[in-house]
Parts: sequence; structure tokens; C-alpha cells
Amino acid sequence: MNIICRCEDINEKEIIAAIHDGCHTLDDLKRMLRLGMGPCQGRTCLLLAARILARETDQCIEDLSLQTSRPPVIPVPLGILTRDTHD
Repeated sequence: MNIICRCEDINEKEIIAAIHDGCHTLDDLKRMLRLGMGPCQGRTCLLLAARILARETDQCIEDLSLQTSRPPVIPVPLGILTRDTHD
């Protein structure tokens, strides 16, 4: 059993089952399985999942629309997020 998304603990068998249950895009897989929603935001798993999706649906990987990262418009320093607001 190959783990594809380590952050969300999703294996190849689960991805294939989701594809056979009607997921035909990476967005569908993301909604169904939370693929790419862990701390790495899909940097390690989305390309692997895209390859599986292309193979299982007989598509070219170039025809799949890959996810784009959406960083914050204005970077937020970590100190602001961890600051105690009771000051």
C-alpha cells in the first residue's frame, strides 16, 4: 500500500477507489479525501495523485488542471499568530 499524501494519510488504493466512485479531477479528490490539504498543501502529493488520476481515467497528465498554491496576499509573521491577545 503506497502512501500518497502523508499529511492526510491517504494511500493509492483510496485514491483509486475515489476515482471509481466518481472523482474525475484533482478538485474532486481534494473535496472527497482532503488530498493536499495538510501542512505541505499538496507540494508532495498532488503530482503523484495527478499521475494516478491520469492513469485511471485514460487522460494525459498535461490535460489535467493542477492545483495552484495560494499564499496569503500579505505575509503574516508567525509571532502575530502566536501572540497572546490578553495583553
